[in-house]
Amino acid sequence: MKQPSAFSLRPHLAAVQVALMLLTRLPAGRISGAVPSLADAAWAYPIVGALVGGIGAAVLGGALAVGLPAPVAAVLAITAGVLATGGLHEDGLADLADGFGGGRDTARKLEIMRDSRIGSYGTLALILSLVLRVLALSTLAQISPAAAMLALIAVEAAARAGLTVMLRVMPSARAQGLGQSAAGVTARGMAQALSLGALVLMFALGLGAGLIVAASIALAQSALALLAMRQIGGQTGDVLGAAQQIGALAGWLALLPLA
Repeated sequence: MKQPSAFSLRPHLAAVQVALMLLTRLPAGRISGAVPSLADAAWAYPIVGALVGGIGAAVLGGALAVGLPAPVAAVLAITAGVLATGGLHEDGLADLADGFGGGRDTARKLEIMRDSRIGSYGTLALILSLVLRVLALSTLAQISPAAAMLALIAVEAAARAGLTVMLRVMPSARAQGLGQSAAGVTARGMAQALSLGALVLMFALGLGAGLIVAASIALAQSALALLAMRQIGGQTGDVLGAAQQIGALAGWLALLPLA
């Protein structure tokens, strides 16, 4: 009689490694055995988000512990997250703002978004996003450093979980690129990512606050998805990066009245 195969962590660890390689500049190690596709690794996005948020939380806590003011500590924490990701999501936000703001038609918008140079729309989007995130984190840190650290982990995890929905339901706007390569996320992978994001939110923030933040992130990312469908007919890597930034910002703004 054939015995059932033993459960193996290797494929799951490999998926986390692929997600790390895709979404951060952190060392992920070598993958032994079969390498999961970008779509198959999408369920691990919230794990990567929690790790990036954890790095920022550690910097925030350390800076506050040595007596730095909360605004300075918040700047250092956000900077740590940007360095961990190589500014990947911030770059997406800037490219999307330039493309949607300056392009006359779909082809021109996609051309601008592919251009590595940053324009006025992108610069303004980055400044506003960074300033609002720093102010929100600083405000929460002054009220409760521990709560701010947990919130940083939770928001970063949940904002990345939402990207799997876009990869599942939105067509790719380009025949090539990150958005096309990572498309094809399964319903199971999407459900796993959303479940992980929700669990982190509820654990870190509690049921009530977690639901409010989750709804805010979902609404913000849904609005961006609808805008992207209207502007370029689908998603790209830049759209996904912008969605992470917009989702995280919505999460922070939702938290402030609850503090």
